[in-house]
Amino acid sequence: MACSKLSLGVLLALLVVLAAGPAMRRVEAASAHLHFYMHDVTGGPSATAVRVVNGPRGNFGNTMVIDDKLTEGTSASSTTVGRAQGYYMVASVANLEFLVNMNVVVTSGPYAGSSLTVMGRDDVSVSVRELSVVGGTGQFRMARGYVLWKTVTPEILDLEIFVNPS
Repeated sequence: MACSKLSLGVLLALLVVLAAGPAMRRVEAASAHLHFYMHDVTGGPSATAVRVVNGPRGNFGNTMVIDDKLTEGTSASSTTVGRAQGYYMVASVANLEFLVNMNVVVTSGPYAGSSLTVMGRDDVSVSVRELSVVGGTGQFRMARGYVLWKTVTPEILDLEIFVNPS
């Protein structure tokens, strides 16, 4: 009888795990570290960031739509590895602080064809800012992580992305 109760308990536990679906059985993948340079060109004939909204008071509310090149190095002629597509807007009345919402689209390397969705606050008065990875596609489906965001020059940002791909 004890053997029967033990077997029944093991069987019930196995059924609970199977009924819970893949979420309970998922094995966490190793985290990925990506490093890109984002070229946010705001002027000239090759602008990749365009103002689409002028705020009603000073800079507050100014909104820029972006399709910025991501490269391996700081030079614009460095190998292109993807695009940063989305927008940023001045979200503070008093300071130069942005709300950033963008997709990091990877076009080369082991994650080519995948993308990450990044959102967060960019307080330009701080040397290193942290934004959130809130999702993704392809190998980054349901990804979570963060981006360390640093200004190299007014038109070049250093992005270090730490993420748990699916």
